[in-house]
Formats: sequence, structure tokens, C-alpha cells
Amino acid sequence: MSSVAVIGAGAWGTALAIQAARACNDVTLWARDPQRAGMIAVTRENARLPGVRIPEPIWVTGAAPTVADITLLAVPMQHIRTVLPQLPPGLAPLVVCAKGLETGTLRLPLEIIEELRPGTPAAVLTGPNFAHEIAAGLPAAAVVAATDPTLREHVANALSTPSYRLYGNDDPTGAQVGGAAKNVIAIAAGTVIGAGLGENARAALITRGLAELARLAAALGGRRETVMGLSGLGDLLLTCTGPASRNFSLGLALGGGEALADVLAARSAVTEGVATAPALVARAAGVDLPICTAVSALLSGDTTLKEAMAALLSRPRRDE
Repeated sequence: MSSVAVIGAGAWGTALAIQAARACNDVTLWARDPQRAGMIAVTRENARLPGVRIPEPIWVTGAAPTVADITLLAVPMQHIRTVLPQLPPGLAPLVVCAKGLETGTLRLPLEIIEELRPGTPAAVLTGPNFAHEIAAGLPAAAVVAATDPTLREHVANALSTPSYRLYGNDDPTGAQVGGAAKNVIAIAAGTVIGAGLGENARAALITRGLAELARLAAALGGRRETVMGLSGLGDLLLTCTGPASRNFSLGLALGGGEALADVLAARSAVTEGVATAPALVARAAGVDLPICTAVSALLSGDTTLKEAMAALLSRPRRDE
């Protein structure tokens, strides 16, 4: 049995805590708001993951854990920099469970950890996982990406169960790129469906989006083949087709004519692709990312959906 600290009591953090407990670990779930932590501890329910009971063995707290064998960092991407200094050095190794790039610095999650805590053992947990399905124990697979094979094996052994299959990967850069870019492509897929452009258009967009993921992964030092696995293609398919995807549903609303500000105002959960899109395009300077670029321009109001589609469809023809 390992001790697992889950940092962040959103839907994903709560689901991961349940999965870690299911794998027979000693689990602590940290909510940054002590009042909210107290409410979850008493009711054993989290409003961000409705209909799911949090097992009694999970200790829910508003005070940062001090020791753990594995720490799952499940806060939104844009909060990693502010949360990390609140954690004691004993919480290592760190396993990042967020996807995206940091606005401003354009850094990937592991790059932020290396900046703030150089030399800290760290990995990425990523793949096609909806929180409510993981919490329910439905079959799923994911990737633990790290350059250290011992660390990969340690995390996979601690979190795996018969219903949750974890694969190792030695290309954390490629895995992080796949997790970040798929959210941007999912917004595009949602706009296609919301605008009534059809399934043919969505299939084409997903396929060409995968090509963008591969180009970007290679440009940033990862491997193209990494995005053909669970952390790229698998996550892309789920996020671009699953109705529970926050990024897809945001695109769906935009395609139907709703304003971005109105869609975001009605949500309590973070839609990572909104912040990731411009950061991804800026980080990818010189890499051909027409879909991600179009999404970034659409979100900023620099283009309309009609103009973005016209620009994509008028690109010069070439061999695939």
C-alpha cells in the first residue's frame, strides 16, 4: 500500500482520489478552500462530481498534506504555479494530472515543476479519461509518462486496477503536447457540429488535427508516434466526440451562435482549451497549425466561424 496525496478537489481530483482508494492506497484529498473541504468531508459528496459518493477511507482536508509516496497534482493548468509553492518538499514524486500550457510563460506542466522545484521526480498522467466514468469504475486506460522507468512503474503499480489500465511512456513532452492540443481541436470539433456542418467535417477535422499534434510534438522535442497512442489519438477522439467534454460542448455552443463570455459565465468548471489555444499558437511559432490558429482567432474575436471555415477550406491542396 502507498500513501497518495491528491492536490485539487475538482471533479478530476476527486475521481483520481476514488481510483487511488480503489487501488488500496491510503488517500488524502486536498481542497484549497477549508470550508469546502469540511463540507465534502461531512457529506462525502462533491458538487463538481454529482451523484458520486466519496468512500470513507479518503481523508478530505483543507490543510496541505506534508508527506506522501505519490502526489497527484490535479489542479487546473493555470493554477499550478500558485499551488506548487504551498506544498512541502516531502510531497514527491509529483504526477501532473492537468493538461495545457501556462499563459504568459507558454510552459508545459513539467517545465513549470522543473523551474520551481528543479530536480524533483515528476511524471504526467494523461489519456482519454472522463472524471465521472473513472469515479464509477468503468473500464479505462491512461498513460504515465516520465523519462525514469522506475518512476513510471511505481505510479502505474500504485494506481492500476482491473478496470483502470495504465501504460508507461518515456516521452513526457509528446504526452503533454497531446493532452494540451486535443482540447483546442475539441473546441473546433464542437463548432463544426454546433454549426450543422456534419459528421464528415468533424472526421476530417479530427484527422487533420491529429497531424497538427504530431507536428507540434516533434517541434518541441517529442516523438510523432507518441500522439498516435492514448495521450494523443485516444484523448483526441474522446474529447472531440464525447458530450461530457467541456471543450467540445463549448465549441458546440459557439457553433450554435452563443457568445464565448456567456458560455464561460454559466460554467463553474475550467475549460482548459480557452487559455491553451493562444498559448499553443504562440509556443508553436513556425509550426503549421491551421486548426489551432483558427480556434485561437475565433476565441479572441479576431475572426468569425464563417471566416475561419472559409480560410481552412481555401488552403492550397497537397498530398496528405
